[in-house]
Amino acid sequence: MTGGLADTYVAALQHDTADVPGDATLVGVVRRPTGWFSAAVDENAPALAPPEPLLEDAKARERELEADGVGGAEANRRAWRGVDFAQRYREHLEGDADARDALGALAARLAGGESLALVCFENTDEKRCHRTILRDRLAARLEE
Repeated sequence: MTGGLADTYVAALQHDTADVPGDATLVGVVRRPTGWFSAAVDENAPALAPPEPLLEDAKARERELEADGVGGAEANRRAWRGVDFAQRYREHLEGDADARDALGALAARLAGGESLALVCFENTDEKRCHRTILRDRLAARLEE
C-alpha cells in the first residue's frame, strides 16, 4: 500500500485553502524555516531544500530581470530557466548524501502507506517551485 503524496505552500495551510489529504503529514522542505513556518508543518527536511548557491543564483537573476523591467512571475520563470534550476535541483537530490537519505526516508514512509504533503514558501500558481520537482521524484522512486 502506498500513501498519498501532495504538495502545497505555507500560506495555503494558514488560510485553510490547501488541497491536501486531512491525514497527510505536513513536511516542510525549506532550508531555513521561520517560526511561523515551523508552526504550520509537522516537520521539516532541510536537506531537500535547494542548495544555497542555487537559490542565490536564481534570486540574483530574478533581481536582474526585475531591474530590466520584467515583472514578478515572469522574472521568476525566466530566472528559473536561466540558471537551469530544475536540472541543478535534480542533481542535488541525487548527488548530495543528505538529500539522498532524506529522499529515501520519505519514499519509505510513502511505500509504508503514510500520506505526505510537501510544503514550502512559494505559491506555485505564481512562481515555479522545487517542491513540484521533489514530488515528481518521489513518485518516480516509488515506481522503481
